Amino acid sequence: MKKRQNVTIKGTKEGLVLHLDDICSFEELKKELDQKLSANSRSQEERNLISVKVNVGNRYLTEGQREELKNLIRQKKNLVVDEIESDVITREEADRLKAENEVVTVSSIVRSGQVLKVPGDLLLIGDVNPGGTVAAGGNIFIMGSLKGVAHAGCFGNEDAVIAASSMKPTQLKISDAINRAPDHSQNNEKREMECAYIDENRQIIVDRLQVLIQLRPNLNRFEGGH
Repeated sequence: MKKRQNVTIKGTKEGLVLHLDDICSFEELKKELDQKLSANSRSQEERNLISVKVNVGNRYLTEGQREELKNLIRQKKNLVVDEIESDVITREEADRLKAENEVVTVSSIVRSGQVLKVPGDLLLIGDVNPGGTVAAGGNIFIMGSLKGVAHAGCFGNEDAVIAASSMKPTQLKISDAINRAPDHSQNNEKREMECAYIDENRQIIVDRLQVLIQLRPNLNRFEGGH
């Protein structure tokens, strides 16, 4: 009977991909990984550094176990660990992902000196006054006037957008891009709802709300029938 392989090594253009069995014991896994990497390094004469990606399937790894794997791989010639992927996440990670994908609805006025920050999308029913700040890990939708600061994608999401019934901010931020909205004419109070987004040149653009249908199709999460 053929012995089950706990470690499979595949070469790609980017480097090596290690697929590690998620059923055997961690000690068995380390032993076979050590053996196969040693044999693999002897067969390679390259002096250049080789990137290694590790996939552990449905195995949960503690931080200590991750470090053990990294150290074992680094001991071999020319190998550099790029990432370790697992299909299992912790309860804390699951809670964080859930929070980042939730829409928080707030009915309030954000006054000068106040900061309203949420991990996911923000739906504000009210105004952001000058000196007030709203921030979100995702998108910001304001059913009112934006006259203060709005920071969408504050954890690095460059696809985030800002929309407001009346777009008159002192400052707009999306991820790490910063811009002041263009001044609107005082005689043009009845403007349509507008949005702000980052374009391909990493500039913040303010445009009419309807452009988001084409630019950010992922905003539409409705999956009902037609």
